[in-house]
Amino acid sequence: MNKIYYGDKLEYIKIGKVKIEKTASLAPMASVADKAYRIIVKKAGAAMVTGEMASSKGLVFSDRKTKKLLEVSDEERPMAIQLFGDDPQYISFAVKTAEKFNPNFIDINAGCPVPKVAGNGSGSALMKTPKLLGEIVKSAVLSTKIPITVKIRKGWDDNNINAVEIAKIVEENGASAIAIHGRTRMQMYSGNADWDIIAKVKQSVSIPVIANGDVDSVESCVKMYDYTGCDLVMIGRGSYGNPWLFRDIRRYFNGEKALPEPSLFERLEMMKNHVALLVAEKGELIGMREARRQAAYYLKGIKSAAKFRNMCSSLTVFADFEELVKQILAENKGDIYELVK
Repeated sequence: MNKIYYGDKLEYIKIGKVKIEKTASLAPMASVADKAYRIIVKKAGAAMVTGEMASSKGLVFSDRKTKKLLEVSDEERPMAIQLFGDDPQYISFAVKTAEKFNPNFIDINAGCPVPKVAGNGSGSALMKTPKLLGEIVKSAVLSTKIPITVKIRKGWDDNNINAVEIAKIVEENGASAIAIHGRTRMQMYSGNADWDIIAKVKQSVSIPVIANGDVDSVESCVKMYDYTGCDLVMIGRGSYGNPWLFRDIRRYFNGEKALPEPSLFERLEMMKNHVALLVAEKGELIGMREARRQAAYYLKGIKSAAKFRNMCSSLTVFADFEELVKQILAENKGDIYELVK
């Protein structure tokens, strides 16, 4: 594999004036990549993170929950706020609102495939209306001095592969970078990501290109860089329950020795930290409800994983989580004291 670092120093890219390690960044994921998740992976070594997408229309009408999605903490930087919508005027207002939260970047979502977003003309549906997307990007760029980035997909379906056309339009209208997921909207998250289209996008524009799709290991991250020539790799589902992936990728590109796989104790301790962050951020009622899915991700491959994942589905209070950890360690003959004291 061709290394893209030199000596023991990391390489960097710039988006606008912001310097970013050329390792791996966290993809925006609605209902997954919340503040707790972003802090966990950032501490593990993620180069940058992107927040959950916020509705431009919701911001126009001062929706409190939508504004909550714009919050940026120093622990998460460099960080992008992501907006979605299909109206340039709403996007302009939303950008000006987002600017008040002082993100490093503001990202326009033109890639979300879910029906409630794409079905309303936003997200990946914007790839069917290139002119409108260009107007949206231009409106955003003219509304702020913060760098505007855009996330797209390969195209709407196999008969409409237009990522290269879209990338050029995005660049022409002032975007500072573009991220591309190598699947069509109709694929959702099935099948394989097309790395060839990512390479073509990279060859067609001069702004930084961020590559997304099917990276779940150090090896696949390096292959993505080598195959596509991208400026930065973005990881989404490959990070579920595995924040150490960002650590391992960063160590590789910094010329450092690989570390062993995390032990069961380390995995459970990370899971505990993640759940505690969720509770601290959202309160016990909502935090524990959302911890059900997050905790389950950490249990992949352990003894009696199916049983313990099923137990995750009924977590209600933090004491339930402590009991879950006790049972996992008891079955695996571990010591609980240090973990839950």
